[in-house]
Amino acid sequence: MSENFLRYLEREHARLEAAIAEQQRRLWPDDAEIARLKKAKLLVKDQLARWRNEAFDDVAA
Repeated sequence: MSENFLRYLEREHARLEAAIAEQQRRLWPDDAEIARLKKAKLLVKDQLARWRNEAFDDVAA
């Protein structure tokens, strides 16, 4: 994976975090939307972890 993809994942993670925070600040937050956003954020976090592990393995080898 490329450095550009890592930056994309980091931006996507930040965007999802901001969307969750915005939804939680609403007078009537949409719990289903918050759950969807949190799941998406977790998937991105997992992708970031996998990418970083692969990058570390490449450097260590």
